[in-house]
Amino acid sequence: GDLGPFNPGLPVEVPVWLAINLKQRQKCRLIPPEWMDVGKLEEIRDQERKEDTFTPMPSPYYMELTKLLLNYASDNIPRADEIRTLVKDTWDTRMAKLRLSADSFVRQQEAHAKLDNLTLMEINTTGTFLTQALDHMYKLRTNLQPGEGSHSQDF
Repeated sequence: GDLGPFNPGLPVEVPVWLAINLKQRQKCRLIPPEWMDVGKLEEIRDQERKEDTFTPMPSPYYMELTKLLLNYASDNIPRADEIRTLVKDTWDTRMAKLRLSADSFVRQQEAHAKLDNLTLMEINTTGTFLTQALDHMYKLRTNLQPGEGSHSQDF
């Protein structure tokens, strides 16, 4: 698409890839998203710790954006180290919840799960584990049931 012309000193919204490219060439200053604020991230972290279910995140790409912006433009983000820690704490809390819910899902031999408010990165992080666990459960269930004319079990 068409981008520009840009006027010096006036903020403009551009794709992240372009913003990072311009920042690397020292052609701009990045303005962090509204949610990338210590106060807001503390509220998000505390809410996530308080709730049993997953709370909505400020962006479906919060982890990716945080990593990119802090790696390439931390000098433009106030209190960058605190933001990094808060996002990591939130991520860790959500991953712990995800592991607990996956464990409960497998133990209770559920057939389906509801994954409200998870980001794609969070789902992809546990996807392989969960599909392998379900595959093993299926194999165990089929081996426990008497087979037709066969008494052997594959492990």
